[in-house]
This record gives sequence, C-alpha cells and structure tokens, in this order.
Amino acid sequence: MEKYALSLNERARKARKKRMPKRAVTIRRYRESDAPSVGRLIADTYSKFNLDFATPEELPKLLGPFRHARSTEKSHQEAIAQVIRSAVVLVAVEDGEIVGVLRGRQERLASLFVRQDHHRHGIGRRLVEHFERARIRHGERKIVVAATLYAVPFYLKMGYKRTTGVRNGWSFEGTGLKYQPMKKALRS
Repeated sequence: MEKYALSLNERARKARKKRMPKRAVTIRRYRESDAPSVGRLIADTYSKFNLDFATPEELPKLLGPFRHARSTEKSHQEAIAQVIRSAVVLVAVEDGEIVGVLRGRQERLASLFVRQDHHRHGIGRRLVEHFERARIRHGERKIVVAATLYAVPFYLKMGYKRTTGVRNGWSFEGTGLKYQPMKKALRS
C-alpha cells in the first residue's frame, strides 16, 4: 500500500462527510424558556453516556432534579431551571430545537451536552470554541473542566490536557462518578 493512500475506513468517512448535508445550527445564549428542553437533553445524554455505571436505585440520586425532566410539575421545572443557571449558558439550536448546551463561568467549563443524534457533527466543538472565545475576551488565560470519562477523547481533540489522574466524584446526591480533571491554555 502506498504511503499516502487512504485506508478504506478513511475513504468511507470522507465520502459520508461529503454526502451529509450541512446542518444549520446556531449558537445563542440560553433563555429561561429553554429550561424544559435543556432539562430533557441533559437527562437523556447524562444518563446514557455518563451514568451508564449506575444501578437503577443510584441513577435518580446522580441525576438530581433532572430525574424529573419530563414532569410538568412546577416545582420540578423550577428546580431544573435553577441548576441550569450559570454565568454563561449557551445552546445550539437546529430547526427550532435545542440540540446542545454548554454551561460555564469564568475559567470553568461546567458541562457540555449534545443530543445523541447530533454527536460527531461539530456541535460540541462549536459550543466549546464559542465559550473559549468569550473567555479570552474576558481576560481568562485557561479553562478547566472535570471531564467525564466518556468526554475525555473529545476534550483531548479540542486541545485540553489531563492535569491529574482520574478522580472519583459525586453528582447531586449520588457518588461514584469518575472524572478526569483537564485544562487548556488559551491563546489570544
């Protein structure tokens, strides 16, 4: 095989990418009226990709108020909206639907979730880049994130570095959530 020849997998990936229509996704600031949609997005993606280790008894504890993401009860919706609030909350919107959300403040990227059917379409990357540019404008020199193990490869591709070994953490009332502390030096 020639040194510069593409493997079959690489050729197939490039062909798929050419056939995939460009998604018209906009990044905007979160609005309080987004809370129900964002709550469902977080509940679904957090459960599937980050809390897959949890027993059925432990899962509600780890989800906290997001366990009630489909509830219409006012107190549940208010609890979810309260947790979502942060200095910076960005959403990715496609055809009027929220398909991604990023929460952060100062130099900390608190959470990033992208709807499963939109993974590997550049939405997470766009949300993080938007956040990084805003932090640079505010004079931040680095961003830190406690990445779940599922997200570590994504953050490595985005230029983040591991800062220590994997740690055991908690989520709301639950324990056992493993995370990887990471950081990225920002360049202005």
